[in-house]
Amino acid sequence: MGYKEFLEKKLIVDIPTGFDPGDLNTNSFDWQKDITRWACRRGRAAMFEGCGLGKTLQQLDWADQVFKHTGEDVLILAPLAVSKQTMKEGLKFGIDVNICQSQEDVVSGINITNYQKLHRFDSSKFGGVVADEAGIMKSFSGKIKKQMCDMWSQTPYRLSCTATPSPNDFEELGNQAEFLGVCSRSEMLSMFFINDTANTGTWRLKKHASKEFWRWVCSWAVMLQKPSDLGYDDNGFILPGLEYISHVIEADGPCNGRLFPVDAKTLSERRSARKESLNDKIKIAAELVNNSDEQWLIWCDMNIESQMLKKAINDSVEVTGSDKDDHKENSMLNFSDKKIKALVSKPKIAGWGMNWQNCHNMIFIGLSDSFEAFYQAVRRCYRFGQKEKVVVHIITHQIEGAVVRNVRRKELAFESMTENMTMNMSYITRKDINTVMNEKQEYITESQCGEGWELFNEDCVETAKRIPENSIHYMIYSPPFASLFTYSNSDRDMGNCRDKNDFLEHFKFLADNLYRILMPGRLMSFHVMNLPATITSDGYIGIKDLRGDLIRLFEAFGFIFHSEVCIWKDPLVQATRTKVLTLAHKQISKDSSRCAQGLPDYVITMRKPGENPEAVSKGRGFEQYIGEMKEPESPKTNEARGNKYSHHVWQRYASPVWFDIRQTRTLNERQAREKDDERHMCPLQLDVIERCVDLWTNEGDTVFSPFAGIGSEGYGALNLGRKFVGAELKKSYFDCAVKNITEASKPKKQLSLF
Repeated sequence: MGYKEFLEKKLIVDIPTGFDPGDLNTNSFDWQKDITRWACRRGRAAMFEGCGLGKTLQQLDWADQVFKHTGEDVLILAPLAVSKQTMKEGLKFGIDVNICQSQEDVVSGINITNYQKLHRFDSSKFGGVVADEAGIMKSFSGKIKKQMCDMWSQTPYRLSCTATPSPNDFEELGNQAEFLGVCSRSEMLSMFFINDTANTGTWRLKKHASKEFWRWVCSWAVMLQKPSDLGYDDNGFILPGLEYISHVIEADGPCNGRLFPVDAKTLSERRSARKESLNDKIKIAAELVNNSDEQWLIWCDMNIESQMLKKAINDSVEVTGSDKDDHKENSMLNFSDKKIKALVSKPKIAGWGMNWQNCHNMIFIGLSDSFEAFYQAVRRCYRFGQKEKVVVHIITHQIEGAVVRNVRRKELAFESMTENMTMNMSYITRKDINTVMNEKQEYITESQCGEGWELFNEDCVETAKRIPENSIHYMIYSPPFASLFTYSNSDRDMGNCRDKNDFLEHFKFLADNLYRILMPGRLMSFHVMNLPATITSDGYIGIKDLRGDLIRLFEAFGFIFHSEVCIWKDPLVQATRTKVLTLAHKQISKDSSRCAQGLPDYVITMRKPGENPEAVSKGRGFEQYIGEMKEPESPKTNEARGNKYSHHVWQRYASPVWFDIRQTRTLNERQAREKDDERHMCPLQLDVIERCVDLWTNEGDTVFSPFAGIGSEGYGALNLGRKFVGAELKKSYFDCAVKNITEASKPKKQLSLF
């Protein structure tokens, strides 16, 4: 594979694997047909559409096209009671749908079942699968979600449909992408997100990756809240009003030993507040429903709430988790047919998939922290097709205010996500929905040079290709540590990768050229550290041997493993900065088997085989200073005193562990940072650069760094009388490097006393 082909392969863009469909259902609007046609062409796609926009018809039409194209059966997975509703919708649109309980019930064509019965089916018997109300998957255990991804991984045609793919948790989009086979959840997190070490387990979208992330999502998903989001007419899809009415029950007095009422912070405090105010809440709810002739939906979260509501509200039907499936389905369908005045249930039981535009009154007896459960429950009534203003009554206790604010915060996050996706889909046209793939970052190069140096703002692989073979005397650099630090959104950035293996594949294109341009018998040093393995990205907690991987990689290209040195780092500083569990002092008392040492840095030096045509001589001097105990201040001071290395100096340089590297002696990286940079870059310490360059090169030798960063290697090389060639991909770092290297190349002025 050539380098250009590799870069194209590296992009996380799911290649369309579908087909051109035949005539679509005549009951569909034009925009529904366009999206369904796009989903057929993609083969594996997601429809993230607002409630009531007609996903049921679209998924039935999609399934019908897959069946006609492949001749293989299609299975729709849906929440309980939605199966019969979907079957009725199919009859209305002229599409036959068979409800089945197991594989034995499957007939030729389109079949539908509940998520809970997933284990009764053989995925190899189906040519297509639809996950209806796919967001419900995260209400199940991790085992069920994994089963969904594993079970259908070989199914050629997959469709995911939900109104809320990820209202407050971007990771859920990773679950959707994994189910569709676009990429794994861990790959998505590595490419676009940061796991903030101050809050372990929390992933946040990288600032510089925001636009690219949404473009990537839009390469396999369509999201809209109304047809005009994609440039279509909203006629018939204008929702009536939505009104929230808050009923707050005042606290009788302070509780839990406090002087005055305060917001409940723990789950125990919330449950206590809900129980204490339960009679008052039931009374308010009963008055609202019993004094009305209209239909009502009443949502609760506790069994005792459900039981008391059923007793207090006239003509009400209760649906609980322990009820038989027949009772659940019949009750929900009877409510749809206006045979029931009031339905009492929990959002996790009846809050998904049902079309209840027949009702426009709703009550919540308190709220949970789940915005998605709240959103879905409200959207059972507040959806396209609703003719009346929907009124939502929220009855809470005074100290439950934090929960209400939390749901509101998540609602704002969902609105922001919706706005971002819609904005990034502005290029999607009505004629050909989303056939545009990710736009690549524009690749512009430049170069700067001065006395004894030249620097290229470009991909280091391209730079190394142009350098004559056997022309570089020494190389020193710090490569990206796989995906641990990602400095740009360019596909040419080696740190912008899915995982360590993706990084190593990219690095091979550079390693081949580094071997070619290095002079025989001369050395190359690279600064590296091993990487922490995490549950989310790797499935285990431990260490990944990046140091060993790079050594083996270079050996495969002909290099000889010459030497290595370990650079000591303070574990207390690491523990404070990373908050890593294995370094935490409290872990010793809790379970010391989980404790581990900090991760040091290494300087690995590789040698190109062959005779060195230009010996690196440091002259005589070791014998002159035998027994000297004071180390000279620097290599320059050594030389001025008539020797290069005393025994004392060489003893420290030859040590397998360098304890004297000053971690803070680096060039100032702040001037190179852009506003969207996620992390402070980590320039290589000048002590390391000066020691290695002075030890392994002669004055006038040419030093090369393929990852010049802000110019640390060039700065150190020029200060020691060497020449320098470097490459840096990121423009802001390149500009900073030019300034630093220019400063180092200026003639040094003799300081005077006045």
